Amino acid sequence: MNLFLFDISLFFGELPFSLGKLKQLEYLDLGSNHFIGPMPDDFANYTRLAWLDLTGNSFQGHLPFSPGNLKQLSHLLLSGNNFTGQILNQFSNLTHLIQLDLSDNKFNGQISSSLGNLEKLNILDLSSNNFSGKIPNSLFNLTQPTSLDLSNNRLIGPIPSSLFSMPSLRFLFLQNNHFSGRISPFLSNSLHYIDFSHNKLYGQIPPSVFKLQNLTALMLSSNDKLTGNISSVICKLKFLEILDLSNNNFSGFIPQCLGNFSDNLSVLNLGVNNFQGTIPSVYSEGNSLRHLNFNGNQLKGVIPPSVINCVNLEFLDLGNNMIDDTFPSFLEKLPELEGPTANDSFSKLKLFDLSDNSLRGPLPTEYFNNFKAMMSVDQEMDYMKTRILNTPYVYSVTMAWKGSQIEFTKSQIALTILDLSYNKFTGKIPESLGKLKSLIQLNLSHNSLIGYIQPSLGNLTNLESLDLSSNMLAGSIPQQLVDLTFLQVLNLSYNQLEGSIPQGKQFNTFEHGSYEGNLRLCGLPLKVKCNNGEGQQPPPSNFEKEDSMFEEGFGWKAVAIGYGCGFVFGVSMGYVVFRTRKPAWFVKMVERGGHQNTKRLRRKNAPRNGGRRH
Repeated sequence: MNLFLFDISLFFGELPFSLGKLKQLEYLDLGSNHFIGPMPDDFANYTRLAWLDLTGNSFQGHLPFSPGNLKQLSHLLLSGNNFTGQILNQFSNLTHLIQLDLSDNKFNGQISSSLGNLEKLNILDLSSNNFSGKIPNSLFNLTQPTSLDLSNNRLIGPIPSSLFSMPSLRFLFLQNNHFSGRISPFLSNSLHYIDFSHNKLYGQIPPSVFKLQNLTALMLSSNDKLTGNISSVICKLKFLEILDLSNNNFSGFIPQCLGNFSDNLSVLNLGVNNFQGTIPSVYSEGNSLRHLNFNGNQLKGVIPPSVINCVNLEFLDLGNNMIDDTFPSFLEKLPELEGPTANDSFSKLKLFDLSDNSLRGPLPTEYFNNFKAMMSVDQEMDYMKTRILNTPYVYSVTMAWKGSQIEFTKSQIALTILDLSYNKFTGKIPESLGKLKSLIQLNLSHNSLIGYIQPSLGNLTNLESLDLSSNMLAGSIPQQLVDLTFLQVLNLSYNQLEGSIPQGKQFNTFEHGSYEGNLRLCGLPLKVKCNNGEGQQPPPSNFEKEDSMFEEGFGWKAVAIGYGCGFVFGVSMGYVVFRTRKPAWFVKMVERGGHQNTKRLRRKNAPRNGGRRH
């Protein structure tokens, strides 16, 4: 049979052994199926095969065939399976190999020195395995590599300086390993993409980095011990799209040119360092910024009004600094503006977090009518990631989960959050908040809010965490909140609430800690019994009358200006319930025979500036 190309999809089960009889095959693509089990031994019979793609299946075990017999192979793609064992000399005879992708498997041991014999190799991807030890020196014998990805392994030692001299290398991914030592000078100008994040590197960034004129991404986050100032020379990198230096010990002033030096810059993340001075004040019109993070520094001053020009912004985090401002006046005036900027600004934002600052004044009543992105429940939740040069840059948010800080990335959870906690806001809770139906968390705690709890909050049917504690709210708890069937965390403590606590569904799962400090509340789970009288009810809602006000304005998708201690989710049902969104009250009735275990909100006890998001 003279079949030269075989490409199938949407198959499952084990591979038929008869497939090995197609000895004339030159191209075999079985990728993105549901094949399982071991690989047939007779794959070694494909001596004319030039392309073999088995990515995205569930193959397992050791490689039963010897790829070294397939001497015509130019592309071998085995990523996204469950292959195990060590890589020894299986690939040493594949002298025509251009691409070798073993990523996202369970290979272990040291990286084989025989890979250095693959003279034509352009792309080597060993990421997301369990490789250990040091990078073998033989890899530096490769003369044509354009992309080297060793990320997400357990590699150790200093990063060999020879890597920075390879003349054709454009992409270098070493993140999420245990590399240590200083970063050597870059002697080649070919590099476009550098990711050394989540290692144990220390010292200063070598000045030679700023001479890489083709550099599009520099990611050094979470090395903890990288130090020094950031020179304004960095603004000469006109093609830079990602700059992530977060979670280190950089200090000094942030170069003011970073706000407008490049129309290509998409990610600027300097969070959790020791920068001082002010936030870069100028962001030019037409910029491409999607992620802007200065969280956890020592920055002073105000929020720069030119942020309004960042029309593509998905994530804005200015928290845990020393910003002293009113509710950003330029944001409050947005509904009155006209022209493209007013219509487009922040239309992709989905997370609005001003927590743990010194913001003051009343919450603008009509302002939240413009949060259209928070009103839609059916949007795709892919805003936590973006792609640069077809390579993913993943946004992450760290939140308190059962007393620990857990990092959630990509779209593991549908993060739609409004957090204004730990400020000095005054006035009433705007009724328009009840229109933000995609909210997962609403936190207005530790302010000076007065008035009633708005019954319209009962419309937030996706809400999992509601914290209104430590304000001056009065009246009764609206019965409408019982309909929040996904609610896992409720904290209404230390207000001036009165009357009987609503019963049923989620409200049967909360302990007295959710209500303490309200001396006139009664009913379970409190020990105070209720008389016939009830608390003062909130006024009738005008919520439906306001629906017509949505039709104009702009939408939001993610502003994060702070972390604080208020970023808290449910604690009783654990991570599985959080991911599956199964109501806690239902889980308890069905899975535990109706036995009701109460849960209690515990706010993380930490200094005001101790918890940081990155």
